[in-house]
Amino acid sequence: MKQRTGNLLTDRPELYEARFPDPERLAGRWAEECLRRHGAGPAVLDLGCGTGRDAACLHRAGRRVTAADLSATMLAHARVHHPGPVHVQADLSRFDFGRGVFDAVVCLDSSLLYCHTNEQLDGFLTSCRRALGPGGLLVAEMRNGAYFLGRAEPPAAPGTALFTWEGTTYRSTTTLHLDRAAQLLRRTRRWTSDDGSPPVEERSAWRLLLPQELRHFLTVHGFDVLALHDGPGPRTEPVWRPGAEPGTAADGDRLHLVARKRTAPTSAHPPVGEQP
Repeated sequence: MKQRTGNLLTDRPELYEARFPDPERLAGRWAEECLRRHGAGPAVLDLGCGTGRDAACLHRAGRRVTAADLSATMLAHARVHHPGPVHVQADLSRFDFGRGVFDAVVCLDSSLLYCHTNEQLDGFLTSCRRALGPGGLLVAEMRNGAYFLGRAEPPAAPGTALFTWEGTTYRSTTTLHLDRAAQLLRRTRRWTSDDGSPPVEERSAWRLLLPQELRHFLTVHGFDVLALHDGPGPRTEPVWRPGAEPGTAADGDRLHLVARKRTAPTSAHPPVGEQP
C-alpha cells in the first residue's frame, strides 16, 4: 500500500468537489452573511480557499476577493472552474500581502487548524492582523476542540464513504485518533477504487482549540471576539439557513468565529498591582 501524508483530494480538486459537493454554496453564503451582519468592507482574503468555490461565491456577492492556498493544484483548478477572485499561493501560518489591505479575512472548513503549534497559530494571527485594516474582521469555521477533547475517544469504528465519479467508484475508510499531548485530532484515511489503482493510505491532523483558548489567542493578538458558537453553520446539523441567528453555546463539533481587529492591541496580563 502506498503511504503518504496529506490528502488525496488536495491533488485531485475535481474529486474533492465530487466527494464534498456544496451545490447551495452554504459555506460561502454563511461567510457573506457574517461579513454583511458585521459591516465588513468589500476587500476580502479567503485563506485556505481550496477549490475556490467559496471565494467565487463571495466574489459574486460583490466582494473584491483574493483567494490563497498552499496547493498550486487547487489554485490551478480554482482559476479555471471558479474564476473572479485573484488566486495566489500562500502559507496561512506566515503570509504577507501588505499592511491594512483587506477589510476581512475568511478561513473556512477547519483550514485554521492546520496551524498545529502555538508558533504557527501566532504566525497566522500576526499575519491576519497585519493584512487587516482598522476594524477588519476575521471570520472562521472549524472543528471544536471542546467537543473532541471532552470525549473518551472518537468513534471506535472507522467511518466509510462510497461515491462514484466519472465511472470510477471510490471508497474511503477513515480512522480518527486523539493526540491529547499535542492537542491534535489525527486522521488516517485509506482510499481504494475499482479502476485498478493501488490503495493509498494518508495521514493528516487538525489542531484542537478550546473556545476559551482561542479567545485568549485572539485577545493577545489584538482582536475582539464578536461571536464564538457551535452553530448553526454550513457544516452543522441542522444546517445554517439565511437569516438564522448565531448561537450562544459551544458544545457541538464545529466552532464559528467572528472577531474584529482592535485599533491597538491590549495586553492579556493584568495591570501591575492587581491581585487575583
